[in-house]
Amino acid sequence: MSQDLIRETACTVVDILRSGDVSPLELLEVLEKRVKDVDGKVNALPILCFDRARTHAKALMQKPAGARGLLAGLPVPIKDLTDVAGVLNTQGSPIFKDNIPAKSDLMVENLEANGAVVYAKSNTPEFGAGANTFNDVFGATLNPWDTTKSAAGSSGGAAVALATGMAWLAEGSDMGGSLRSPAAFCGVVGMRPSIGRVAHTPKSAINRNLGVVGPMARNVEDLALLLDAMSGDYAEDPLSLPAPTTSFLSAAQSPKKPKRIAYSPDLGITPVDPEVKAITRKAAERFAEAGAIVEEAHPDWREAHECFHVLRAFDFAMTKANLLRTKRDLLKPEVIWNIEEGLKLTVDQLARAEAQRVGMTARAIEFFKTYDLLLTPTTIVPPFPIEHRYVAECGGKRFENYIQWLGIVYAITLACCPSLSLPCGFTASGLPVGVQVVGAPRADAKVIAGAKVLEDILGVRGQTPIDPRVK
Repeated sequence: MSQDLIRETACTVVDILRSGDVSPLELLEVLEKRVKDVDGKVNALPILCFDRARTHAKALMQKPAGARGLLAGLPVPIKDLTDVAGVLNTQGSPIFKDNIPAKSDLMVENLEANGAVVYAKSNTPEFGAGANTFNDVFGATLNPWDTTKSAAGSSGGAAVALATGMAWLAEGSDMGGSLRSPAAFCGVVGMRPSIGRVAHTPKSAINRNLGVVGPMARNVEDLALLLDAMSGDYAEDPLSLPAPTTSFLSAAQSPKKPKRIAYSPDLGITPVDPEVKAITRKAAERFAEAGAIVEEAHPDWREAHECFHVLRAFDFAMTKANLLRTKRDLLKPEVIWNIEEGLKLTVDQLARAEAQRVGMTARAIEFFKTYDLLLTPTTIVPPFPIEHRYVAECGGKRFENYIQWLGIVYAITLACCPSLSLPCGFTASGLPVGVQVVGAPRADAKVIAGAKVLEDILGVRGQTPIDPRVK
């Protein structure tokens, strides 16, 4: 099969699958060669399961083309935090370097039922902690635009696979920007959907919702297609939402345009690199070409840093405290710090943080009665050197901990808003910059529709896939 297929959009490839002009097995052949040619330069897909994928593809091909689900046999990689039956799931940790789950996560089962073929696991930092994709099991994932730079994280492997043509679509997860930050650093699209939009197997707590699963792609329409395939309510996840009556792909293709846009360079809570600020502001202002009013405004989310620090630390304590007791020597320092911070919390601190989150969400809902969308930079800096574990300072401000540089994305998490990172330009040195498109809680379709309008105005489709630029 021609390697030109890697440059097609996911929507186009699905149409070709449905026509019968190409089979899922042939797509796996294309991807296997691309991974062999490219992945050694970027380390995005360290776990491959092509034999399992071929078995699944052959079973899928026994069905009529119209009965193979929304994805019709399209191959999709899964992040190495999520269980896929019979496939290594290390979570980026030496503790789980030999872990092979017997059962897939509900999200994977649903994707496969909808025609996805899983062929690889994408690299992630240990337990998804830290917005730089490296771990002691597989090493670092490198940014294909400049292999001396970080791909961000924690869905860095997924973003790099998309940017280099080793995937048409990819699954990721997001707590403090883990879908959005790597999408921005790698010049692709990543979306944190609303809580409950994508069903998953509950672990540790039914109402554990700081982190969600979401879609990544090379353009907005492809992302919408994957979100359609991921959506739906299932009894196994009591918080899951029904699929919308109108598909997200239809929303992306709708002629409806937003009327009033807010832009904020910093949400009033963080320093931002001047070049990133200028590029994202210019992109936001171009909404005027679609007839929208663009104003500088943002909700009052000044408590975001305190609130996120407490709730994230509690999540780590709840899910990883036993590992700290039994495997401390195998945990990276940042994970140890997160767990210990959580174990020190009092009930009063937790109550205060939950009340802060309620207030932030209420102010978001009120804000979006005036504005259709809020735009900000996705990240406060361009891709940074791979050897830096995290961003320690920006604009002369030194951060208090290794996650504080992510405030511009985790504020959105706390306010329960869906948010999408869209490529919007490049720095003078040729590194991608992403703009964050935010909507009211559950306004996923409005976010997708608005992002597609801006994508068309900016003309950013087709800038990926690229061959890795080894420096």
